[in-house]
Amino acid sequence: MTTEDHQEHGTGPETGPETGSAAGPAAGAAIRGTARGTAPAPLSILDLATVGVGHTPAEALAATTELARRAEQWGYHRFWVAEHHGMPGVASSTPAVLLAHLGANTTTLRLGSGGVMLPNHAPLAVAEQFGLLEALHPGRIDLGLGRAPGTDPATARALRRGLAEGADDFPQQLAELTHFLDGDFPDGHPYARLTAVPRGEGRPPVWLLGSSGFSAQLAGRLGLPFAFAHHFSSANTVPALDLYRSSFRPSAVLAEPYALIGVSAVAADDEPSARRLARSAALGMLRLRRGNPGPIPTPEEAEDYPYSPVEADFIDSWLDNVVLGDPGRVADGLEALRKRTGVDELMVTSHIHGHEARLRSYGLIAEAYGLTAAA
Repeated sequence: MTTEDHQEHGTGPETGPETGSAAGPAAGAAIRGTARGTAPAPLSILDLATVGVGHTPAEALAATTELARRAEQWGYHRFWVAEHHGMPGVASSTPAVLLAHLGANTTTLRLGSGGVMLPNHAPLAVAEQFGLLEALHPGRIDLGLGRAPGTDPATARALRRGLAEGADDFPQQLAELTHFLDGDFPDGHPYARLTAVPRGEGRPPVWLLGSSGFSAQLAGRLGLPFAFAHHFSSANTVPALDLYRSSFRPSAVLAEPYALIGVSAVAADDEPSARRLARSAALGMLRLRRGNPGPIPTPEEAEDYPYSPVEADFIDSWLDNVVLGDPGRVADGLEALRKRTGVDELMVTSHIHGHEARLRSYGLIAEAYGLTAAA
């Protein structure tokens, strides 16, 4: 669920695997989270290892590690990181590497990719990386997959040398990856004698990620869990979820649909303080959309920026999609969104400047739901 402005192409029938993977009932149990405290649904975190103005990537990664530790203590269900390239404000370019580190610094928190952009990689390489993660941290790893590049076209071409040039082959890439994970290529297949090593008894559940209809329909047809990027594609949220549910076919993974949405949420002492923090992320997104990505600006920079009328409209529109305010107001906003969309899980993301502000935002949300005694 990257913060890129990418829309998936098309919503029509796809070709590719006809059933979900044969991962068995354990996969379904791993997918369905547990609501804690007073939360009506499981709460999770999407973190981008945010690099703000005045901070280094090393500091951002240290903050992400601390956030994962705190998330586990607070009672969040899962913690995902996303693949991005060429974005100075995001340090999570390689989810598998970061997840190995986060796993070594936590004990029970589910960890996953939100996501790995599959067209950027050979399916065998992804199967090996996540097989290794599962061996290191058994029963705690999710493999979320996207079909957008997570970057600009030139960087995508540099990443994909020797690979497919676009995302049109995503269903076939997904089928190949699934066979590598399960070790069940049919006899006569060119890869039937290949093995993704390491591969143990268990393997990470596969999630499909999306910001429009393509992956929603594919996830439904394959009986896989689906994660939608509401935090930057809110107009498509309900149509994509409806398409996922109407397309759903029971599989060896899930008997019923299971969907989560990524939600931008910022909690602070009051609404003006939260809005001030959120404006830094909005200015960062404005610059990204203009082709000028950089570290997340400070709240002061966002306040002083000379917005044109068009830019001001963009900022206001962006902030309209952020659930922000004091902890109670954020909890109410998240619950209203859950009821409106009918999702099974909420994954909050606070892509704002300042490591302490980010930690406190997540902590206040946990406190509002009674996940923890204090933030």
